[in-house]
Amino acid sequence: MRNPVKTIGTILDKQSVVFISSVDEEGMPNTKAMLAPRKREGIKVIYFHTNTSSMRVRQFRNNPKACLYFCDKRYFKGVMLTGTMEVLEDPACKEMLWQEGDTMYYPKGVTDPDYCVLRFTAQKGRFYSNFSSENFEVE
Repeated sequence: MRNPVKTIGTILDKQSVVFISSVDEEGMPNTKAMLAPRKREGIKVIYFHTNTSSMRVRQFRNNPKACLYFCDKRYFKGVMLTGTMEVLEDPACKEMLWQEGDTMYYPKGVTDPDYCVLRFTAQKGRFYSNFSSENFEVE
């Protein structure tokens, strides 16, 4: 892969769903589908929004290890990123991701205590395409 940021970034931007994994209290992986990220900084830092009261937030607060998987079904390509997840509740971060219509999820608006931002920081990844996989470092 000549340019991981461009190649991987294109896949990330075209997916409407991402699979996100956390670690539970027993050390077991937990995976769920989430809406695509709202913002990213290259492929190193990726932002999501979610409910502060969710099980996933509780798990990330206990253990920040995280994994994201983006799957391009059309071309049968996939990207796994591993790293850490932070739970952010400061007003600036919440404002940064807020979009019109989010009151559907967070009825009290951008200051809703049940609204938070997840910031994923990738450390490494694995890219699958054309029946082969390759590992890469995220810089």
